[in-house]
Amino acid sequence: MNIRKIILLSGCLLLFVLAAGCQRSGDKGDSRPEEASTSFEDVNPENLDDIMMENVVNDVMEDMTLEEKIGQLFIVCTDSLDFNAETECTDVMKENLLKYHPGGIIFFSFNLKDREQIQKYISDIQQCTRIPLFISVDEEGGSVARIANTDGMGTTSFPSMSEIGKTRDTAKAREVGETIGKDISALGFNLDFAPVADITTNEANTEIGERSFGSDASLVSDMVSEVVKGLQDNGVSATLKHFPGQGDSAEDTHRGYVDLDVTIDGLRKTEFLPFKKGIKAGADFVMMSHVSVKNVTQSEEPASLSSLMVTDILRNELKYDNIIITDAMNMKVITKFYDADQAAIKALKAGNDMILMPDDFVSAYESILEAVNDGTLSEEELDEAVFRIIRVKIRRGILPLNSALINQKSE
Repeated sequence: MNIRKIILLSGCLLLFVLAAGCQRSGDKGDSRPEEASTSFEDVNPENLDDIMMENVVNDVMEDMTLEEKIGQLFIVCTDSLDFNAETECTDVMKENLLKYHPGGIIFFSFNLKDREQIQKYISDIQQCTRIPLFISVDEEGGSVARIANTDGMGTTSFPSMSEIGKTRDTAKAREVGETIGKDISALGFNLDFAPVADITTNEANTEIGERSFGSDASLVSDMVSEVVKGLQDNGVSATLKHFPGQGDSAEDTHRGYVDLDVTIDGLRKTEFLPFKKGIKAGADFVMMSHVSVKNVTQSEEPASLSSLMVTDILRNELKYDNIIITDAMNMKVITKFYDADQAAIKALKAGNDMILMPDDFVSAYESILEAVNDGTLSEEELDEAVFRIIRVKIRRGILPLNSALINQKSE
């Protein structure tokens, strides 16, 4: 990276903060400013205006290689980096982290033994990468709580979100977000694939079921918004899932094809409401569902691979400008119809910024590298996605503003 730019930018930020903190004494004869106690490290990245944030992100991206940018598009499970790296960072895993530069890792119950083990594992991973990773987990509460439902982790267990919804008490939803945020942040996690923003409008739905706050769109919206705030106020990125909302489906996308029999007017009237409220609350991520919406797209293509659903509706109509990520790409609804490389390209062309758990990470990575090199995927499209990823990493403090790690390459 151009270190002079980083130093200059850092200096400007520091001078801005120091100037803002200087106040004159009430004595007209005393023009000395009060001592400023704020250092550059104290700058809250959430307080950067859009222009300053854009400058910081662009400076970081200037020093990234094409390979690093492509790696940032993926959140993978530990098996994708080394099948033997279930509970510790192995040499093979370190080599692959350095080779492929993934944007994040998702952890499951089999990766967890106890608090000390997972803290060390995460620390080891972060120490051997130049660009810090999203360290993610499905921690919704209820039955989907990889950490709380594992013995020895010492975190707070919550009932299902349907039970929280029955209370109609948004303060309880805020408590869920705050508590989970504090608990998992202390272990090293910085991204939670929660809250579920689906509305239970079909009682036969087994994939969502009790994971939803309920069938009242307004209530679900309020609950979702509070969980988002609770998580992100404690340094953990929240994820609204599963867009466009799959609570009305009767089948399970983990097992195969699912069509959501709704109209665009129906989505706007009901399913979109919790997502809109969560977006207004500032959610860092929205996860795309693999359900098809034939009445809207006139295609059996999953919503996650549809530019109409991802770009035209979520990005443009709902004005969402943070990270859009696919649901897990190793689910049967994807793998039955697409190879990993095909699915990865289609996901990015549709407008997703990140790909979660490709069925074959290396194949997906190499296909994107080839697509950029041959012009199938433009560098502009790649940079738009990477920009959003880096911006969230800076905003959440994952990538520090003083960015000592960025200097490693230049040195």
